[in-house]
Amino acid sequence: MSEPRVRQVPPLGEARSWRGLAVDDIAGREVGTVAGLFVDASGGSASWLVLKCRRGRFSSSFVVVPAADCAGGGGRVWVGHERDAIRRAPLVDSRRPLLREHELTICAHYGIGKRVGRAAAVAERSGGSITSRPG
Repeated sequence: MSEPRVRQVPPLGEARSWRGLAVDDIAGREVGTVAGLFVDASGGSASWLVLKCRRGRFSSSFVVVPAADCAGGGGRVWVGHERDAIRRAPLVDSRRPLLREHELTICAHYGIGKRVGRAAAVAERSGGSITSRPG
């Protein structure tokens, strides 16, 4: 049996270059566009991609997807989650930092357990602390 693959976070420069690109879900359906990203407050690596998702003809909202679940190429970004799950994600203000509790809520939404990956790194930090900053 093979070892489980560790998901790699895209390099910060690459993730930043995705701003403005269309984002497709795991089934190839368009979800929105990359509006920005959040970087880890202590390490500086990309933690979340901020997506601008249309909510109707004249409204949109901002949500995040795990940077480790994203891949770019050909002028698009793909994310390993379904469009409906992404659109139901907790809303974010892309200009304000994420606090530990909000980030743990987002991790739980995407099924990231408290002992795994980003959730484990965030859970170790003190309550109320800033864990990711706009980048």
